[in-house]
Amino acid sequence: MISMPSEEIRSHPDADALLAANPEYLADVKFDRGELTLTVPAEHIVAVGRLLKLQQEYVRLSTVTGVDWYPAEPRFEVVYHLLSLSRNVRLRVKAKLPGSNPEIDSLTGVWRSANWYERETFDLFGIRFRNHPDLTRIMLPEDWEGHPLRKDYPVTGTRV
Repeated sequence: MISMPSEEIRSHPDADALLAANPEYLADVKFDRGELTLTVPAEHIVAVGRLLKLQQEYVRLSTVTGVDWYPAEPRFEVVYHLLSLSRNVRLRVKAKLPGSNPEIDSLTGVWRSANWYERETFDLFGIRFRNHPDLTRIMLPEDWEGHPLRKDYPVTGTRV
């Protein structure tokens, strides 16, 4: 369900391009403080990424991170920040994931810069990126148990 009236969505070229390509590419659109946020179904993230890069000129993926909304469901969001240098426009793209087995396709095939950002999100939130070339921990040791940015991660420490 899209939160903006359709005439406002169509007035923004990025939302309009996604709607023209496939209306199922958009789950929600918000415009706040001069920035557009598009929420897309997780199963369309690669197609949306390609369209935004090739047609809308978002050539730079500047960050990927996660958000844990525990205990809400869907529990996780993966958040992508994009930049169109030629248009001098920033864009936020979100995809929601369930708490059990949170997975989404990797965007490393669209933007190479997604590599380490996705690894960090995997390491700290436990979100798996399918088809990632090297989805291994990047900040914590390989034998570390758990994902410390999850809201249900113990914060009191462990006994030695």
